[in-house]
Amino acid sequence: MTDKIIPDTSVLVDGKLSDLAENGEVKSDVVIPELVVDEIESQANKGLEIGYKAIEEIEKLRKLGEEKGFKVEFTGRKPTTEEIRLAKNGRIDALIRDVAEEIDGTLYTGDRVQAKVAEAKGIKVRFFEKEHVEKFSLQNYFDDKTMSVHLKQDSLPKAKRGLPGQFQLETIGDKPLSRDEINKLIEETIEKAEISDEGLVEIQEEGATVVQIGKYRIAISRPPFSEKPEITAVRPVAKVSLEDYDLSEKLLTRLDEKAEGVLIAGAPGHGKSTFAQALAEHYEEAGKIVKTMEKPRDLDVGPDITQYTELDESMENTGDFLLLVRPDYTVYDEVRKTSDFEVYSDMRMAGVGMLGVVHAAAPVDAVQRLIGRVELGMIPQIVDTVVHIKNAGVAEVYKLELTVKVPDGMQEEDLARPVVLISRLEDDKPVYEIYTYGEETVVIPIGEHEKQSSAERLAKEQLEYKLDDLPGDPEVEFISDNHIKLIVEEGEISKIIGKNGERIHSLEDELGLDITVEPRTATLKDELSYDGVEERGNSVIISIGKKHAGEEVDVYDGSEFLFTATVGKKGEISLTKQSGMASQLLGAYESGKLNIKA
Repeated sequence: MTDKIIPDTSVLVDGKLSDLAENGEVKSDVVIPELVVDEIESQANKGLEIGYKAIEEIEKLRKLGEEKGFKVEFTGRKPTTEEIRLAKNGRIDALIRDVAEEIDGTLYTGDRVQAKVAEAKGIKVRFFEKEHVEKFSLQNYFDDKTMSVHLKQDSLPKAKRGLPGQFQLETIGDKPLSRDEINKLIEETIEKAEISDEGLVEIQEEGATVVQIGKYRIAISRPPFSEKPEITAVRPVAKVSLEDYDLSEKLLTRLDEKAEGVLIAGAPGHGKSTFAQALAEHYEEAGKIVKTMEKPRDLDVGPDITQYTELDESMENTGDFLLLVRPDYTVYDEVRKTSDFEVYSDMRMAGVGMLGVVHAAAPVDAVQRLIGRVELGMIPQIVDTVVHIKNAGVAEVYKLELTVKVPDGMQEEDLARPVVLISRLEDDKPVYEIYTYGEETVVIPIGEHEKQSSAERLAKEQLEYKLDDLPGDPEVEFISDNHIKLIVEEGEISKIIGKNGERIHSLEDELGLDITVEPRTATLKDELSYDGVEERGNSVIISIGKKHAGEEVDVYDGSEFLFTATVGKKGEISLTKQSGMASQLLGAYESGKLNIKA
């Protein structure tokens, strides 16, 4: 007999050894290290397909051994907890090599690194190259216009067909898929991803697997993750260059000379990734170093653009690595979670040009994702250009810049503040402003189409927030851009004004608005005549008449509510001269605008 065969996990998963045995090429005993068995068992316990496949391969080898005249034996010890923890760093592979060396056998592996290390150490090794996959069954569901295929147990097969932004979901089969049919497709697809030189297993969790085979990205779910087995396969239907988009000279100039932080926004299926690919290759052809950050890797880019995924399950680690590579531009597909925006921002601030793909129905929505994640003034340094993709074309382009100005709808110069101005690139027309208002950072649309000014919208929002503890559902009316009337239940007026007007003055200072408080019942009151206003000692007196003694009356300067008071026994209302209301009262009287309602 020839040297004993020591298979590692990769060979058992690929099924190479049983293929050789069936062809009569296995002439010696097969010795499987317990380390391999334990690794396979661990994978199967996690619900991973590769674990089950390897177990089936061992069972198949034992039966073939009985038929062909070779033995299947097990040797060695189980790995320790520490060795399992270090498996990703090659610890288990090293222990398998030790077994091959100890029994002077031949190591069978489909792992190129494992084979190279074994050769370097003088261990006999047989390496099995991954096969090129010309065709696999899932491809039969695709035609030239199919973007994605959706298969599920007990459901009719469906596919999205058409062009970006115009895809239609169609039924492509006349009978539901059985459990056996979809499981067979799943097993074949995973096997092809593992043995093909164009294949890659991106994610492998219990009940969830994502693989890449050539241009196909395939997401597989099974119980317990989903209630039934399901396959979703996606493939780009078109590859275009930047020239195909017929971009304006102004946009091309910005992309080539000014754009460093670009967000490519749009709804799913409208062609964001296709545009990102075209832009990435445009930069690469212009002599720039371009990389990508993807999980899973599914951008269809040229061979000179390296595609990176998570490093040690972290895009932050990938970003740190890319800073050492020093690319001119990096495509980040997709920027979705807070951690993604943080990595995007860190790389941009480190000087790397960034192209981020973001799901967003409107271009401004992409910018709003940064609010609360980075400081307001940093936003234009991180994102200077937003390209909105719709129906496979460039629908809108925004540029961002930081300025200091009075926000749209406000007038007083002392309300000037840092504002992120979002303008349309083609005509330089401002469309949104981002600034701090009170305690919040807000995004406000500007332009003639807006029915309310910025001040009106924000004041209503802020007042509703500030006064949400008050009953009576306060109403806000606008006298001018910077002067509002707050209409509330009469009994709540004193709470809003506060002692000596402290609360209302505080609100006015915070909102940058003049506020008049008026009772909701004021319009229902009758106007009263009064005998006059006079200064008497330290008081200002309004004479109304004894018949109104004990009544509550409202005092106005024209239409502006001043205060509510109770008429005294002598039919008079008295205010101290030192109060602010007294001076307002005298001014209203002298101008002929004083009126009193009861």
